[in-house]
Amino acid sequence: MPCLNQPDRIFVTRDSTAPAPTARDVASPAAGTAPPPRPLRRPLLIAAAAVALVVLCLASLAIGSRSIPLDLVVRALFDPGHPGVDPETEAIVRSTRMFRTVVAVLAGTALGLAGAVMQGLTRNPLADPGLLGVTAGAAFGTVVAIGVFGITALMGSIWFAFGGTLVATVVVYLLGSRGRGGASPVKLALAGVAITYLLDSLTSGIALTDPEALDRYRYWSSGSLTGHDGGTLLRVAPFLAAGVLLALSIATALNSIALGDDVAVALGRRLGMVRLRAALAVTLLTGTITAVVGPIVFVGLVVPHVVRLITGPDHRWLLPGSMLVAPCLLLAADIIGRVVARPQEIDVSLVAAFLGAPFFIALVRRRRLAEL
Repeated sequence: MPCLNQPDRIFVTRDSTAPAPTARDVASPAAGTAPPPRPLRRPLLIAAAAVALVVLCLASLAIGSRSIPLDLVVRALFDPGHPGVDPETEAIVRSTRMFRTVVAVLAGTALGLAGAVMQGLTRNPLADPGLLGVTAGAAFGTVVAIGVFGITALMGSIWFAFGGTLVATVVVYLLGSRGRGGASPVKLALAGVAITYLLDSLTSGIALTDPEALDRYRYWSSGSLTGHDGGTLLRVAPFLAAGVLLALSIATALNSIALGDDVAVALGRRLGMVRLRAALAVTLLTGTITAVVGPIVFVGLVVPHVVRLITGPDHRWLLPGSMLVAPCLLLAADIIGRVVARPQEIDVSLVAAFLGAPFFIALVRRRRLAEL
């Protein structure tokens, strides 16, 4: 198979009698890269992440401005009214920390999965709902619902968040695809930064004209996991479930796209349909969580890269791994925010940005940052 190597890409010719690429070829790294990870490491990552998630959930229930022993946490959860648990402790565990923990798990799952899908679809290592304007679009839609239309109910504002997310995604992709060479990591990142600043300025302008919208925006924009109950979780669960199913359903297609659009088409992929499903998945996941907890950055950027170091580029393992590791990061950030400034708390978005910023700096300083 003759090959012609050039600095930026590899042109490969193949005669008509050569076998077509297979799914194994799609999931395998290109020639000259590191060997694929051992198959055993992938299930071990999933198992370790699941165990870590359970441990961090228990820690989230036990740690706060008032520490509660684990045995009392378990009794409060599974044996309400137990004589060994006072009513105040039971109320803290069941009415406050339990919902806060569940929201953190849902938010981490959605952001980690959305980031992995965006990076795979665009072949852009900088793709992230926060960096490519997706989160800013959801924030703009939510503030428009509050400040312009006076909609304060979650189920009303969430549709505006969906609309803002979808519009921002389409605009950033169109701007980053213009010119020679199509969409590239640099052009998409620049387009995302530009749209983010534009939407942030419009969001601030709308919030400043309405005192009520400003108060709600200041609280919401801090990225807090508190203030939610079981009714909120039940209302947003169908949107998140639909987004997760859509994202997982395109895992194999993302493996094909990783080899380039031409190869993906040769493998029988309908790129338009794949991109549509991916856009819907990212819109549902990011729009829902942003409407509920506010903008939280770096989670969708950092986690897929960490998981990829262990699972390799195969999205059939990368997507589930990101779904488990991202909640661990968000729970750890939330726990740190509770204990470093007792009795006050630091919002989870600030801690997550503090944890993710060093990784982002290391990422952009890499010499080879062309595409995944």
